[in-house]
Amino acid sequence: MSKDNIFTDHSPAPPFTFNDKVAEVFDDMLHRSVPNYEQVIKMSAGLLDQFLAEGDLIYDLGCSTGHNLVALASQLRHRQLRFIGLDNSEAMIAKARLKAEMYGKEGSVTFQLADITSTELQPCGAILLNYTLQFLRPLTRAALLAKIFASLRPGGILIMAEKVISRHPGLNSAFIDLYHDFKRQQGYSELEIARKREALENVLIPFSIQENLELLRDTGFSGCESFCQWFNFVGLVALKEGEEG
Repeated sequence: MSKDNIFTDHSPAPPFTFNDKVAEVFDDMLHRSVPNYEQVIKMSAGLLDQFLAEGDLIYDLGCSTGHNLVALASQLRHRQLRFIGLDNSEAMIAKARLKAEMYGKEGSVTFQLADITSTELQPCGAILLNYTLQFLRPLTRAALLAKIFASLRPGGILIMAEKVISRHPGLNSAFIDLYHDFKRQQGYSELEIARKREALENVLIPFSIQENLELLRDTGFSGCESFCQWFNFVGLVALKEGEEG
């Protein structure tokens, strides 16, 4: 795992993009920048084990380097499941395919270069949308969720993790301060924290938990709940109720 040192110089930070440079250090960036990253994966495995049927297909939309799907394929190896990861970054997909090969998961886990907003999805039992919706323009998010809802079988499940904001100014400021403390504890400098925040400005646009839940409910999902939260990071689950729900 290459160390994330992308934001260590003093030049103005360009807008954040998922390029080759980011792909090379992305696993380290995730583990040092996203609180409870591995815990959310373990909890997701538990939820999937509860709701999936044998032979179900699981999509990971915005799969990046494939860590999530490869980990889930290992944790759910007692089930007969198929996994497909989609991402529009060639560098990320190349890393993901190499990871699947290294861990011997090529048979059950495949990765495809694709735009998740326009690619047609096969009928499936579960869809993962982790730290992805926040990078889409707000006006396009409802359309993606509608496509996800249509692709899930009755009784299917959406698991979504996001960075979020609080609409209470005092709490939001406190959460941001605590998050910056977390990043310092992971070895990031003040310069790196400031430059990455600058790079993500107007690129990562978080909603509140309530706004995300309203989006899910408006799409038609029921049983929409948070299942894990660390200040301004949250894991959400939503069910498509039906004859199997």
